[in-house]
Amino acid sequence: METNTEYDVAIIGGGLGGLTLAIQCADAGYCVVLFEKEQYPFHKVCGEYISNESKPFLTRLGIPITEWNLPAINQLLITDIHGHAYPFTLDLGGFGISRFRLDNALYQLALQKNVQVYSGTKVLNAVYTNNHFIVEATNGSFSAKVTVGSFGKRSNFDVQWKRILSPSGNHANETKFIGVKYHIRYPFLSNQIALHNFKNGYCGISMIEEQKCCLCYLTTAENLRRSGNRIEVMEEKILFQNPGLKKIFTEAGFLYASPQVIAQVSFAPKTQVHNHVLMVGDAAGLITPLCGNGMSMAMHAGRLAFNAIDMFLQGKINRIEMEQQYSKSWQHQFKQRLWAGRQVQALMGAQWLTSVALKVLHRFPALAKKVISSTHGQPF
Repeated sequence: METNTEYDVAIIGGGLGGLTLAIQCADAGYCVVLFEKEQYPFHKVCGEYISNESKPFLTRLGIPITEWNLPAINQLLITDIHGHAYPFTLDLGGFGISRFRLDNALYQLALQKNVQVYSGTKVLNAVYTNNHFIVEATNGSFSAKVTVGSFGKRSNFDVQWKRILSPSGNHANETKFIGVKYHIRYPFLSNQIALHNFKNGYCGISMIEEQKCCLCYLTTAENLRRSGNRIEVMEEKILFQNPGLKKIFTEAGFLYASPQVIAQVSFAPKTQVHNHVLMVGDAAGLITPLCGNGMSMAMHAGRLAFNAIDMFLQGKINRIEMEQQYSKSWQHQFKQRLWAGRQVQALMGAQWLTSVALKVLHRFPALAKKVISSTHGQPF
């Protein structure tokens, strides 16, 4: 049980945002502790496509992305709920890699950089008092000058701090989503990512390492409820209405004994700072899957957070200025992208709207290029 060490930075959550932030802070000479409730390596529900905007950043951190010979993705195929296909080009492009591999590589790198990582550890509370934090975890009490939340889409902190509000302020009426992910063997094009629409949802497929594919879909909790809360029934009853999805699900070799599932997913607005805790990744805002790439956004947010934290710990700005700088830079970098992603997501999974939108975008390539560009960032 640790109780005495004073850390410069405490990070709650060891996903992409948390791990990359920890590595940056360690490289700058700061004393860092990171808490992750799972044990590395582990799978996460995620589309596992990363746009090339993140490649320079990961390389600078010390991840040999270019040496791993990962699938290079530059084509997008979207089908409507009837299976009609519309191809598009991804100008920036990206690559496929599992969270199992990437998160674990970042974890190992963080250990090499002397980050104190407590995996299999849950944080119970983080209290700000007298210009520092007391972080209460299942393995003890920790003191830190700065605390960062990188705990993903859903956390006990969101409930405890009452952070999530729907636009109307009503939690009960907010649409809740579920995410489901498989790794499969399937003869899919290595340079393509496909999005297959179905009623009230969409499913992505793309290649990752070792000739495997990531198959991941998002849909409403209502779809599952109407299927007797059985995922396999929902897939046959709803997803299979799209012939492309039926073909994949019936012909693929599934590598999991059961799917990875996350329920009660909310895309309601959040704040970037709460109780003086800086938030990164999905903890910071409503990052819908069609904002282009949530993984890149999480890592980019970690970079923005580091810039503000570094200034604070050097004594160049005070805490309020650190919080304001981070919030302002986060909004500047992501606000328009989040808005564009929400508009695109609103067009998906509909009976006729999806088909009309895809026909328009396919007929006007310049418009399609602009829409795709608006959901992706610049290399950082």
